[in-house]
Amino acid sequence: MKIYRLHYPHDQQELNLEPSAVAVGFFDGLHRGHEDVIGRMEDIAEAEGLKKAVMTFDPHPSVVLSPKKQRTTYLTPLDIKLEMLEEKRIDYCFVINFSSALAGLEPDFFVDQYIVRMNVREVVAGFDFTYGRYGRGTIDTLKAHDEFNTTGVEKITEGEEKISTTRIREALAKNELEHANLILGRPYEVKGVVVQGEKRGRTIGFPTANIEPEYRYHLPAKGVYAVTLRLDNEDRVYSGVCNVGVKPTFHDNLERVSIEVHLFDFDRSIYGENVTVYWHHFIRREQKFSGIDELTGQIAKDKQKAVELLENI
Repeated sequence: MKIYRLHYPHDQQELNLEPSAVAVGFFDGLHRGHEDVIGRMEDIAEAEGLKKAVMTFDPHPSVVLSPKKQRTTYLTPLDIKLEMLEEKRIDYCFVINFSSALAGLEPDFFVDQYIVRMNVREVVAGFDFTYGRYGRGTIDTLKAHDEFNTTGVEKITEGEEKISTTRIREALAKNELEHANLILGRPYEVKGVVVQGEKRGRTIGFPTANIEPEYRYHLPAKGVYAVTLRLDNEDRVYSGVCNVGVKPTFHDNLERVSIEVHLFDFDRSIYGENVTVYWHHFIRREQKFSGIDELTGQIAKDKQKAVELLENI
């Protein structure tokens, strides 16, 4: 996959691109709705003999357009999103810097600069895609152009609920992990590196791997979860129980959230290893215990619950 990182203004003349069909959107999470848009693009590209392309943006438009609702954490940070698109055998990925200058472009000028002059023949986007100054560009305005064809993809629902990145983020924030995974289409995952922690877990019989996320992920809400973990240099996946939180039994004012995973039947030092944590089930909210005995008793129960929940994974 060839990645083109574009700013405004940019010189498209040097790209020398072959004709393509492009799926356009921010695509944070690459959830089931996004998969439908990209899948439609792939079908059209194959039918028309075109290159398969995805156009996305960085950072999230809210950083420029919504100062009170800036989205600076992601379900799939850009590097992860690019890895997932690479696995789909996409030919071109256009990553457009979403800046104040880009946001101020008139819709027709955006189309000229980033679609027509990029040799795009087919555009596929979600029904609610907008572009250009004040978001005046829509699927309907795209369809008014005759230099390319436009396909609008209707919303995908789970029950009566629209599948969206916003809903997944809300579900993760409310400990509704199973629902988040349902509309995401897979277990939520976070990549990170195993780092030194307080090493308290080993003293109470539950050693943990402390995971430092590699990117600015939107983490699940504080609580205890049944998870699996994969070391990047191994194919095997290990089961475990994970605490996301601030360890209130030991700290009164700790603000920084930590991710601690206790792996079952695992006795190795893996400091410095790159890993991926997959969240499967929510067990309970994080809580403060009266002491070590009460804490270890609850951890034992959490571990048993996680073992049961992960039995068929």
